[in-house]
Amino acid sequence: MQINKTKANITESDLDTIRSVIPQYYTPKRLAHTLSVERECAALAKIYDFSEQDTMRLRAAALLHDITKKMSGAEQLAYCTEHNIAFTDEETHIPKILHSRTGAHFARKLFPGLVDDGIYEAIYYHTTAKPAMEPLTALLYLADYIEPERDFEDCVKLRSQFYALLEEKDKYDALSEALVVSFGYTLSSLLCERSLVHVDIVAARNYYLLQINKDKK
Repeated sequence: MQINKTKANITESDLDTIRSVIPQYYTPKRLAHTLSVERECAALAKIYDFSEQDTMRLRAAALLHDITKKMSGAEQLAYCTEHNIAFTDEETHIPKILHSRTGAHFARKLFPGLVDDGIYEAIYYHTTAKPAMEPLTALLYLADYIEPERDFEDCVKLRSQFYALLEEKDKYDALSEALVVSFGYTLSSLLCERSLVHVDIVAARNYYLLQINKDKK
C-alpha cells in the first residue's frame, strides 16, 4: 500500500464522509466514545495551538482510531498475517493492542488519500503510546483516555488531573506529567489483573519520566 509522505489536507466535508462510513464498524457505545474523542481532540488542538490543517488531521485520526475494534483476537491476528503487519509472539497474548495495528492499516485502506503517515502513526500507537511522540500521536492517546464519555475511575481522575495541571504548569510540561500519570494507571491495572505489559508502555513511561526529571534539574 502506498505511503503518504506529506500531511493530508482534510476538510470538514472529508470528516463528514468519514462520519458517514464509520457507524458500520462501531457499536453504538463505541461510536459515542469515538465522537467524544473527536471533540476532545478538537479542544486539545486549540490548547496546543495546532494549525487548522493539523486540527483536521487530529480529528480524522480520532474518528478512525477504533475502526477495527469489533474484530475478535483471532480476526485481528488473521488480518495482520494477511496484510503483513508485524506482530510479536507477546502481542498474540495482548489482543487489545492489535486493534491499533490493524486499525491504522484499515483506516488507510478505507481512506488512502486522507490517512497520511502522521495519522497512521497516531492510530497505531493510540493504545500503548511510545517514546518521543509527535503532538498528533500524544494528543490522540490522551484524548482517548480522558474523553468525557469514559466513566472508568482512572479516566475520570486523569481528566481532572490534566486540566488541573494546565492551570499550574507550562502546557507541554502538563502533557508530559499527564502521560506519565496515565502510564502509571495503566500499569497498575495490568499488574492487578496479572496481564502482560506491552514494552511500548514501559518505554513511553521511562522516556517521559526522564524528560520530566531532566526539566527539573
